[in-house]
Amino acid sequence: MPLRINVRMLLAAGLIVLLTAASLLFVAVHSAAAGTPVDKKLSFTCPFPLIGLQKLDVNIKADFEVPTAPGGTLTTSGLTITVTVPDKAARGLNLVGATTIEGTAAAGVTLVNGDAKPFPVRIPLDVAKTELPPSGSFTTVAKGSVPTVTLAKPGKTTLTVGDFTTRLTPKKADGSYTGIGSFTSDCALDPGQDAVLLSFDLGEKPAGHRYAVAGKTGVKALGATAPLTGTFDLSPTAATVFSGGPVFDKAHTEFRLFGFVPGAADLEFVADGPQGGDLTGTGFVARPRFTTVLPLVTLVGMPVSSGPGCRTSAPSTAELRTGDGFTMAAGGALTGTYSLAPLTGCGAFTPYLSTFVQGEGNTFDLALSPRKG
Repeated sequence: MPLRINVRMLLAAGLIVLLTAASLLFVAVHSAAAGTPVDKKLSFTCPFPLIGLQKLDVNIKADFEVPTAPGGTLTTSGLTITVTVPDKAARGLNLVGATTIEGTAAAGVTLVNGDAKPFPVRIPLDVAKTELPPSGSFTTVAKGSVPTVTLAKPGKTTLTVGDFTTRLTPKKADGSYTGIGSFTSDCALDPGQDAVLLSFDLGEKPAGHRYAVAGKTGVKALGATAPLTGTFDLSPTAATVFSGGPVFDKAHTEFRLFGFVPGAADLEFVADGPQGGDLTGTGFVARPRFTTVLPLVTLVGMPVSSGPGCRTSAPSTAELRTGDGFTMAAGGALTGTYSLAPLTGCGAFTPYLSTFVQGEGNTFDLALSPRKG
């Protein structure tokens, strides 16, 4: 009978450890302010067979990032949950021949994001196999994979710790089970503590902007430039991400092959798939993806290719960055480079035209100004 009592005591202690670790892990993952280290202690009470309720302290450490606008996510790094198991648990486990302990847990938290309904979450976690000392207290560390959470609503956002469940299995040196098998224990957060691990105000998304575009593009292989006009619509989808990009009007360039053969070409930049980029400080980085079409190419005034089939064989992706002094309200400079793939669909002159167009180092030099409507 004394042996059975010690075993159950040990199991309960181990369960508490696992449970606490699990709960803290999940909470920590979604808790602190952006770039903020967390070092927090909480206490839980768990039922121990025959010896009643016992308290256990848990230490949580992690670094967190939180979004600054709706549509962003909560993320974590460097999370460590350390629980100290008391000496009587180690002695009880040794009495039943246990040399290690391991298990699983389910941690419960409640997320409230703005005016959305409270969202209860339970996260499964694993407690790695832990070596048991012959006597004295020992520590266990719980880890797990916690998915990021997207916060869709503006307003106050909180993450609150709830109760937890854990299941532990002590094992002998040969990996076999002890006489007590696996046990489950439910633990509760002690009252009077601040159970809110995260609380912050999530602002509205940044406003969208509409710009008129004026400037030029340079085609390095041709040694030519083409004036550009168009529009640029920017619609933030989160605090630092936006959709949209430039839409250019048809452009025209004139050039001289070999320095003396006059030529001309119409240019169209046709968007390829969704457009977007990142908001950075007072400006942004756009990454438009497009196919370049040459609907008309002439040499010495004679058409050598006509029709929309003459185009680059693969799309280009430019990286356009706003310059110094740019503001979202007033606009400013936007520049970048792009490559042009070999041409296709330009008729009998395709290989020759491609030689004079394809290559790297092509440029956009643009100015954005606010527009209405």
